[in-house]
Amino acid sequence: MSDSGADKRVVVRTDPDDLAAAVARRFVDRVAKRSRAGKTVHVSLTGGGMGTAVLAAVAAHPERDAVDWSRVHFWWSDERFVPARSADRNDRGADEALLDQLALPAGNIHRMAASDQGLELDAGAEAYAAELAAYGPTATAATGMLTGPWPSFDICFLGVGPDGHIASLFPDRPEIRITDRTAVAVRDSPKPPPERITLTRPVINSSKRVWLVLAGADKASALGLALAGASYHSVPAAGEGSPTHHLLRRRGGRRHGAARADRRLLLTASRPQAGLARRATVRGARAACLSASSRSASASSSVRRSLT
Repeated sequence: MSDSGADKRVVVRTDPDDLAAAVARRFVDRVAKRSRAGKTVHVSLTGGGMGTAVLAAVAAHPERDAVDWSRVHFWWSDERFVPARSADRNDRGADEALLDQLALPAGNIHRMAASDQGLELDAGAEAYAAELAAYGPTATAATGMLTGPWPSFDICFLGVGPDGHIASLFPDRPEIRITDRTAVAVRDSPKPPPERITLTRPVINSSKRVWLVLAGADKASALGLALAGASYHSVPAAGEGSPTHHLLRRRGGRRHGAARADRRLLLTASRPQAGLARRATVRGARAACLSASSRSASASSSVRRSLT
C-alpha cells in the first residue's frame, strides 16, 4: 500500500481471518517504522467483530514487539455510553484482544467516558474533546494543513454498518452534519445501545489514513453506495476528502480463475439500488481499485469521484 495520499484502493481478501491478518501486517509494519523513527503515533480504534479480530491478529503477529508501544496512543472513534465493565463497550474488546498484552503507559490509552464514571452524556463528549485538544493541532500528511484541536490519526480504523454508518455517525441524523465540535453525544441511536459518544466527521477526515474494514455480504451495499458517490449525509461511509483504503472480504477463492466473478462481486457491492450497476461497470470498478487518478470511462469516473 503506497503512502501517497492519492493512492486509494479497495483491497480484497478471501475470508475474515485472511482479512484480519492482512490488516494486522500493514498496521504493524507502518506503526513499527514510525515508532522506531522516534515519532509519536496516534491510532483510532473501532469496535465490532472485524475491529476486534484485527487487534487479535496484531497481538499474534510475530513482529508485534518491533513496535515501540510507548510511542503509540490509542483513541476510539466512538463508544457506547454504558458502564465501564460492560461487554458492550468497544474498549473492553480492544483490551482483551490487544491492549492488555502491551507494555503501554496508562496515559497512552484514551477512553471515552462510561455511564458509571460520574459524567452525564454531554459532559462525557466534552471531556473527550478536551483530551483530543491536548494533543492537537497537528499537520496532516495529506494536506500539510493544521488540524483543529485534535491529533491527526496516523491510522483511523472504522467499521461500516449495513446502513453505511461509521463510528456512531448514522445516516440522515444531525451528528453527521456537525463540523464545529470534535466529539458529540448521540441519543436514540438507531442501533442499541441508544446513548453513545462519537467523533465528528472533521476529526475522522483529517486522519492520515482511514481504513474501513468490512466483511460479510450485508456490508456490500453500503460499500457500493460509498464508491458510487452517495451523499455522506445518507451514507456516512462515503466520507469526504480523506485518504481512504477500503478493505473488505472477497467471497470465493482464487483470484485468477475467478477473476471475472470477483469483478462482478465488486460490481455487486456497487449496485445496492436498481440502476447503480449501470453507473459502476466492471471496467469502472477495476479502474477504481487500481488508480484513483485515472480518467477513462464515465463509469470509472463516477466511482473515482467518491474516493477523491
